[in-house]
Amino acid sequence: MERETAEPTATATFLRGEEEASPDSARARFERVIRRVQAEVCAALEAVEGGGARFREDAWTRPGGGGGISRVLQGGRVFEKAAVNVSVVYGVMPPEAYRAARPDAAAAAGGEKAGPVPFFAAGVSSVIHPMNPFAPTMHFNYRYFETEAPKTISETMEDDAPFSADAPGAPRQWWFGGGTDLTPSYIIEEDVKHFHSVQKQVCDKFDPTFYPRFKKWCDEYFYIKHRGERRGVGGIFFDDLNDYDQETLLHFATECADSVLPAYIPIVERRKDTPFTEEHKAWQQLRRGRYVEFNLVYDRGTTFGLKTGGRIESILVSLPLTARWEYDHKPEVGTEEWKLLDTCVNPKEWV
Repeated sequence: MERETAEPTATATFLRGEEEASPDSARARFERVIRRVQAEVCAALEAVEGGGARFREDAWTRPGGGGGISRVLQGGRVFEKAAVNVSVVYGVMPPEAYRAARPDAAAAAGGEKAGPVPFFAAGVSSVIHPMNPFAPTMHFNYRYFETEAPKTISETMEDDAPFSADAPGAPRQWWFGGGTDLTPSYIIEEDVKHFHSVQKQVCDKFDPTFYPRFKKWCDEYFYIKHRGERRGVGGIFFDDLNDYDQETLLHFATECADSVLPAYIPIVERRKDTPFTEEHKAWQQLRRGRYVEFNLVYDRGTTFGLKTGGRIESILVSLPLTARWEYDHKPEVGTEEWKLLDTCVNPKEWV
């Protein structure tokens, strides 16, 4: 597996030479979007911090092409840990990583098993863990994927010239994926409704079926099967999205990414200075434990990164600095902690 190389500064683009010369391609345009979003989110979070902790930046490249920028803020006054990463990478997926990235497509191939699959992937991903238990964790990720079919030499044609045919099991494809979701330790309806209303407004610009479809998908995706509960109060989530034209979906993913700050920053501003007790903090740490369980056991992005030799610090940067596990912990019925757990077990319609 190819390992990344640390770079002193990020290059203007991580695209390969021939693609850098095509500024209007989907790859080039999406790279510009995710790098702009990274810069804007980091600037907004530092502004909330108020001159305290700042983001550290690590730039890296991969021998096979592409690279990324990891930005992490730790130990702040407002944010315990915040990470905003971009990556633009080329590589070859082993068959098990292709199945993790495209379970539906792999299943549709029937008995034909894909060999190693060349791919291009670009995305921005962020997880923000505030200090205050009443300020929720927020995650967003928007990505663009392309796969190339592996080639096999077929029978010769009539003119005896051999040709390359797509190997079975892994057709040439493109798709968008992503989402924005909220993980509070305490249910504050004003905040959750605001968050979901922003997601709905963006979705409704493109298709009125998007919000209910992607909200349900989010509730289903962030399900911790071994606990029988969701990770948080959801938001929107979509993957393998290519049932509209590429231009429409590029605009949709861009607007979703641009909605992150108006959805989240007002909530943090309202809650970052709320008084809390040690008991509130202990409950937050227990819920952070659930966050860790989902990310390490079920998250498709984590699985894909680990199976394709991704940069381990970037893959695991979503994990909080601190978390807690207590044996057989059950909140008392009717408490604020129980209300959060009940919502995670029984998802609600917020808007």
